[in-house]
Amino acid sequence: MRNSKPITVTLGNQQTSIDRRLASGEYDSASEIVRAGLRALDREEEVLNQILRDKLRVALDGSGPDISAKDVFARLRAHHDEQAKAKP
Repeated sequence: MRNSKPITVTLGNQQTSIDRRLASGEYDSASEIVRAGLRALDREEEVLNQILRDKLRVALDGSGPDISAKDVFARLRAHHDEQAKAKP
């Protein structure tokens, strides 16, 4: 029994990419190409997620100074006021 179901996909300009790969003999079917593309997308997303997790870990473990919310908002208000004054 099959674990997947057939779907219809409109490829637009990507159809030429499918056609080129099929003509080269690199792939035997459009389904095989789409599955390979989805696997590549899954790998790319996992790499990006790992980068974000690493950056978050560094930020949370960082030894930089803590800034109070009161100070942050005061700086933001001052910056906003400066920007508003600079506009003609």
